[in-house]
Amino acid sequence: MDRRTFLAGSVGLLAAPLASEAQPAGKVYRIGFFTPASSEVFAPLVNAMRQGLRELGYVDGQNVIIDFRAAAGRADRIPELVTELINLKPDVLVTATTPGGLAAKKATRTIPIVITGVGDPVSVGLVSNLARPEGNVTGLSLSNLAHIGKQLQLLRDAVPHVHRFAFLWNSMNPGNVAALTATQEAAQALGVDLQPLAIRGPDDLQSALAAVVMGGAGALLVAPDPVTYLLQSSIIRFAAINRVPVMYNFREEVEGGGLMAYGADFLEHYRRAATYVDKILKGTKPGDLPVEQPTKFQLVINLKTAKALGLTIPQSVLARADEVIQ
Repeated sequence: MDRRTFLAGSVGLLAAPLASEAQPAGKVYRIGFFTPASSEVFAPLVNAMRQGLRELGYVDGQNVIIDFRAAAGRADRIPELVTELINLKPDVLVTATTPGGLAAKKATRTIPIVITGVGDPVSVGLVSNLARPEGNVTGLSLSNLAHIGKQLQLLRDAVPHVHRFAFLWNSMNPGNVAALTATQEAAQALGVDLQPLAIRGPDDLQSALAAVVMGGAGALLVAPDPVTYLLQSSIIRFAAINRVPVMYNFREEVEGGGLMAYGADFLEHYRRAATYVDKILKGTKPGDLPVEQPTKFQLVINLKTAKALGLTIPQSVLARADEVIQ
């Protein structure tokens, strides 16, 4: 993706009224938003945050301006794009995922940073502790290690005949190290084999997926990550062609044809980020705002996909589902 295409996509995603039409009254705040994923894939999540801001009285193009940058899965572009946003002097910088948060924290110690989509922000050094983050970083955690282990258990219960599972993870995301460890521990406790498959970016996906089949894994788990989220359609196509049951992290992936997902409400997560932005704009220091962890996880199952894969999901698993897509 060249620079002109990238900027065009960003403008299309967050197009705001012309200044002459917006007629801003009083203070106009500037919010920077960065994601390592693509602008197209992340559009619903950005819109969820914008909806949260509107509910709090902030209207894009009137009393707030949102500057957006997306790395489209390219880790090498993250520092450059984060620096671009910082140079625009935002009042608050919102970053998605662990790599985005780490790049922002490295680039500025003064601009308030609201992190989203991270696993354990303490273990990767984003905050000193959850209750009192200190410094200029706060925000929301998307998962906990118990939830990561539960994913393997649910997938094993859905396909009890499978004894070898593959785990697709992005080794360039420091937050995934804890996810890998939690999954390995869960595999050991359940008495099943785990085949970790590391990728470093989009170009590694096809070889990693081929290794699922060659390695004899009967099912696949996907680590929560901007790269895997960006590549969800490719993973779903692979699963359909090779009849591989896959556990995803977000409802949206199951709506797109994935078999099942267990995780926090992704859209609500980004809508909630607006409350952190609001408190900071009203004068609260980031270090005084506790990092929010999800308290509710949802299990979503796509029975149409199960039928296409030749699977019969046990009633014991269906009974635990928060939503079943027919």
